[in-house]
Amino acid sequence: MPLELLTTSDLVDFRLQLLKEFKELLSEKETFHRKLLKSHEVRKILSISPGTLQNLRRNKTLNFTKIGGIIYYDYQEIHKLLEREI
Repeated sequence: MPLELLTTSDLVDFRLQLLKEFKELLSEKETFHRKLLKSHEVRKILSISPGTLQNLRRNKTLNFTKIGGIIYYDYQEIHKLLEREI
C-alpha cells in the first residue's frame, strides 16, 4: 500500500469541502422540515386521535415516510386530504 503525504494545503482544502457539504446538508434539512410533518402536528391540523391517524395510514388514505422510527407526513398530502373532506 503506497504511503501518501498530506500537506497543510490538503487539509485546508478538505476543511473547505467539508464546510461546503455541511452547509448543503443543513439547507436540505431546513427544506425537509418545512415539507414534512410529524404525527402530532398532523393530528392537531386534522383534529383527530392517534388511532384515527393510524387507521388513515393502514388503509392508505394518507401516505407517510418512516425515518429512524419517526413517521413523517407530506404537507401536500395533508392539504389534499383536507380538500377532499370539504
